Amino acid sequence: MALSYKTRKRLAMVILLIGLPLYIVVAIGVVGLFERPPILLELLIYIVLGFLWMLPFKKIFLGVGKADPDADPESYPHDPAGKYGLPPTDTDKK
Repeated sequence: MALSYKTRKRLAMVILLIGLPLYIVVAIGVVGLFERPPILLELLIYIVLGFLWMLPFKKIFLGVGKADPDADPESYPHDPAGKYGLPPTDTDKK
């Protein structure tokens, strides 16, 4: 079952605002259980862990930053770059 744009957007916000901070705390806790490695190795571990958290959520985050594909183009609040092909209105001509 495919998630709607609005559902994916809300789920992405929950993941970023709640899930990511929790993941950071867990990652720091797990790395802290071991003896401290050299600084470059520790940096590499955190970089790898920083990329690993997003892999399961890739489908949720794809396209979230773009305009809603299911929305009516007439309902867009503005079209400054003209990328939606909306006809100019009277307020645009001023």
